[in-house]
Amino acid sequence: MDGSPLLTDLYQLTMAYGYWKTGRSEHEAVFHLFFRKPPFGGGYTIACGLEPVIEWLQAFRFAPDDLSYLATLTGNDGKPLFEAGFLDYLGRLRLSLDIDAIPEGTVVFPHQPLIRVRGPILQGQLLETALLCLVNFNTLIATKAARICAAARGEPVLEFGLRRAQGLDGAVSASRAAHVGGCASTSNVLAGKRYGIPVRGTHAHSWVMSFDDELEAFEAYAKAMPNNCVFLVDTYDTLDGVRHAITVGIKLRERGYEMVGIRLDSGDLAWLSIEARKLLDDAGFPKAAIVASNDLDERTIASIKDQGGKVSVWGVGTKLVTAFDQPALGGVYKLAAIREPGGVWKPRVKLSEQAIKVSNPGIQNVRRFTKDGEAIGDVIWDELHPAPGQWTMVDPADHTRSKVMPAQAESHDLLVPVLRNGGLVYHRPLLIDIRARTQTQLGSFHAGIKRLDNPHLYPVGLEEGLNERKTDLILQARGKRMEATP
Repeated sequence: MDGSPLLTDLYQLTMAYGYWKTGRSEHEAVFHLFFRKPPFGGGYTIACGLEPVIEWLQAFRFAPDDLSYLATLTGNDGKPLFEAGFLDYLGRLRLSLDIDAIPEGTVVFPHQPLIRVRGPILQGQLLETALLCLVNFNTLIATKAARICAAARGEPVLEFGLRRAQGLDGAVSASRAAHVGGCASTSNVLAGKRYGIPVRGTHAHSWVMSFDDELEAFEAYAKAMPNNCVFLVDTYDTLDGVRHAITVGIKLRERGYEMVGIRLDSGDLAWLSIEARKLLDDAGFPKAAIVASNDLDERTIASIKDQGGKVSVWGVGTKLVTAFDQPALGGVYKLAAIREPGGVWKPRVKLSEQAIKVSNPGIQNVRRFTKDGEAIGDVIWDELHPAPGQWTMVDPADHTRSKVMPAQAESHDLLVPVLRNGGLVYHRPLLIDIRARTQTQLGSFHAGIKRLDNPHLYPVGLEEGLNERKTDLILQARGKRMEATP
């Protein structure tokens, strides 16, 4: 991945210049990356994007041509936007940050820090845009894939949205994130090469249309690729197409090969799959797969299954890789604490007229409590002020609601070290292990939390002491504002 720090918004650079110009570039700060609402109206989210983040961080360098470009930027007066001394500083800059993150494939919830950045404020500021870009999209797609795979109820889901994806980079990223979320394979050959994802695919309608009739097309394909025969049967008449596939399947069997299955790409998929299953079973092909496609998503899949459809493999493209019903996660990156070199930490909170947009202060972590293997609640806490013993969470949306975590419950913190003083300390798992983690994580949550619609609300709250300090900071800040109002 291109690690150019120019993958950023201009205001990150102007703020960095301001920190440098005012002598505050080495002040230590803590930033947290988090989101405020789970996507798709669901009850959970799958963390994804840490591996691309690590790749970008490891390649982070201001190259000579980056600096030459920045030197051409001008302010409103036509003079250079940045001094030459600042550009020299950027050219020598090497990250010295401590970064912690929640591993990919972890089930996460609103306001929890997915990534925590601690170190020189100038450096932390320069990371904001790229980290958000990488985490927002990947997390969104992994979550969509998890929902789709849940709707498929254990049947394999093929991701094949390359042609509809948001650009080449978006396509490859989506294939990886979809695999993290649970998709078994992809049609994207580059993603298969880059990440080791199994690739699948056979032929399109154009293959059938290039011959005089459908049977001839199937026979030609079986002759060319006898070990990869999934026939697309809806070019003309779907059930006739199934019969033609059966005819060719019998000939394949005589040659020592087995027809893999058929694909339905239009029409009433529930009814057609039932009728196709009858034809295939009666002809002696009970193991032949029925693959369905055609703008599928989790709700369509759930509907087909509820109607008794006999689809056994699901091909999902557009609505997965574009996160069709919610195009953005809405993750944010907020300053939560700051201190001068050698000084004490000063917590920071961002106010808003909307309660959901008021940020949490401190150096945050997330402690997950489990009982008998099931997650029962997450507490966001401040490492500067550990809980005195008993852990009590307070609902950030309703301070009158609290929950005491059982003393006998097991617990662990979700954030793990990734960088220390700019150096990588994180053991980077294989993609297959990240995908397995997603499934293990989902298995540890109550089924109600995973419902597609109107899910149960999983308990997440602020540690009682952190909630009190946040309230005090809000009151202090609002008091100062009121004093300053004429």
